[in-house]
Amino acid sequence: MKTTKQAVLDALTKISAPGEGKNMVESGAVTNVVVFGDEVVVDVVIDNPTLQARKKTEVSVMQVIHSEVDQKLKVKVNVKVEVPQNAPNPNLIKGKPIAGIKNIVAIASGKGGVGKSTVTANLAVTLAKMGFQVGLLDADIYGPSMPTMFDVVMEKPLSVMIDGKSKMKPVESHGVKMLSIGFFTQPGQAVIWRGPMAAKALNQLIFDAHWGELDFLLIDLPPGTGDIHLSIMQALPITGALVVSTPQEVALADARKGVAMFQQENIQVPVLGIIENMAYFTPEELPDHKYYIFGKDGAKHLAEDLGVPFIGVLPLVQSIREAGDVGRPAALQTSGPTTEAFEVLTREAVRQVVARNESLPPTEAIKITTMAGCSALK
Repeated sequence: MKTTKQAVLDALTKISAPGEGKNMVESGAVTNVVVFGDEVVVDVVIDNPTLQARKKTEVSVMQVIHSEVDQKLKVKVNVKVEVPQNAPNPNLIKGKPIAGIKNIVAIASGKGGVGKSTVTANLAVTLAKMGFQVGLLDADIYGPSMPTMFDVVMEKPLSVMIDGKSKMKPVESHGVKMLSIGFFTQPGQAVIWRGPMAAKALNQLIFDAHWGELDFLLIDLPPGTGDIHLSIMQALPITGALVVSTPQEVALADARKGVAMFQQENIQVPVLGIIENMAYFTPEELPDHKYYIFGKDGAKHLAEDLGVPFIGVLPLVQSIREAGDVGRPAALQTSGPTTEAFEVLTREAVRQVVARNESLPPTEAIKITTMAGCSALK
């Protein structure tokens, strides 16, 4: 018996594409069917970009044609993925605000090793010393460092019941509430996750936590411009971003990309400013000397070139590193040049947040898919 195109279409009405309620023909997923004797070619369009969805679609089409039409047919299925513009990422709870949190500030760096996490930790404790209610989300899924910097490596978030729902209670240290994937892994254990798993973990840290009332939630982003950054910006309405860099050219080139990411047309997160870390070194025996080991005023000039605020500089000081290693951020000191430097920096960052809130409407969580985001950042 000769196989007809209509027979194939009738068979395809018995299955649906992943996530579709209508059958594959009615929903328009089947775009073309061609029959050449004992060969059948079916073109299908789906909006789920995962390999699992593509494979499931291919197998389903082959099985239904073999069972309903002829099991001897040679079936070829061409599955094309077309993600609708502004389609939600299924791995994210998009745009859901966190009740009680007034400002969410993301802290980023173009490259690793510029002291972003150290700056974030000290900004957090300085804000707490100023009387603000502060939370800190360690979003560096693959290299969490906040548990070490706050000396809470062995702590675990407790479970509390809030409005009948079980929530994580952030670990509190030095007046800062924090959550990190580091609380759920063993010291030395590598986190080897693909993007969807990392996004799911971030959702839990953000939305399954009882943060309470916060003036600031600081988010310590991983270095670079990748999937975690998009996940955070899709999940939360970020008030603004701070970019940390050293003055050297190789770091500035990546910091420029970090600023560009936030300023993309389909992202539009206000850049509150650039912070220059490790700006200079002053030996104890030569207190009047400054050695510009990584170059001079590089981040300041970058801020001027990009037209974004320059928040300030931090010197290269051994005690800042030592304080972070033992879990007591350097800004906890009651006085001294290091404490003063962090206070000046923090006051300027707060001023930029206030100015941003007075001049701009609230930021919306970005409405782009991961695929669209990647193409936008090329």
